Amino acid sequence: QASRTNDIVTGLADIATHIGEVGCMINAIAGQTNLLALNATIEAARAGEAGKGFAVVASEVKNLATQTTQATEDISRQVASVRDATSQAVQAIQGIVATIGEINQISTEIAGAMDQQGAATREIAGNVEAAARSTQDVAANIDDVTRETEEVGGIAEQVRDAAHTLADQSNVLQATVSGFASQLRRDHASR
Repeated sequence: QASRTNDIVTGLADIATHIGEVGCMINAIAGQTNLLALNATIEAARAGEAGKGFAVVASEVKNLATQTTQATEDISRQVASVRDATSQAVQAIQGIVATIGEINQISTEIAGAMDQQGAATREIAGNVEAAARSTQDVAANIDDVTRETEEVGGIAEQVRDAAHTLADQSNVLQATVSGFASQLRRDHASR
């Protein structure tokens, strides 16, 4: 029943879409009609007695009016289709109501199954307690890792300090070697 209702509602949506398209057509035609009416007014004023241009414009206005009438008839047909589809939807919904009655009977049977679920829930609660204990063990392990990380941080600071000291000693050594090399060049140049 639900599938049938879905198909009917989908049909209604398609029809509504088509009605929207027809409405757009009517709006476009109305816009053109207004433009042609304006042109007819201008032509009539300009033509005076002759009015030949007015006749052409008036003919176009008539054609647009005919198209508008056809579009309106199409809308009427679509509305009738929507009514028919709605009637079918009502019948389908009545079928769903009957199905709901059957579901009510089934829900009584489900109540019995829920008693069985109560036992399963108690078992799950026991498993949750065991998981909570495991979580506490994990938290203790995390504390150990945190302490070890802090120790590694202290060692890293010591290594950094040693690296600074080594860099300072390297600068002193470089200055000494540069001085020694300069002295050797001077001695070599004086010979």
